[in-house]
Amino acid sequence: MSAAAACLWTAWATLAVLAMVFWLTFNVGRARARFKIDAPAMDGPPAFQSVLRVHANTVEQLVLFLPALWLCAVFYSDRFAALCAAVWIAGRILYAVGYYRDPAKRGPGFGIALLATVLLIGASVRALLVA
Repeated sequence: MSAAAACLWTAWATLAVLAMVFWLTFNVGRARARFKIDAPAMDGPPAFQSVLRVHANTVEQLVLFLPALWLCAVFYSDRFAALCAAVWIAGRILYAVGYYRDPAKRGPGFGIALLATVLLIGASVRALLVA
């Protein structure tokens, strides 16, 4: 089996993550149009700031999530990594919807996504320790 085929599930999961981030980016563009906020302005009404923060926080989380995802896929399990990616995506969507409605409701989605990232890091560390 080729190295690429060994991580097929994670490759598909990564594409799903990118699609979700694209959706969040699109939401920022729509919010800019709705609230008439031209780039590079980053301030506006609370509803605009919520959309912007969801996108920014997700991009910030990608810095931890993507390396953890691929380390887990390569050294532990492709399918486990992909499953964690699905959980992470669900958490980020829940985070976004909660934040859009009321910033105080972002916690559950954040926690779910964080749990997925922690599981990926833990599985990677475990696999590397026994390698």
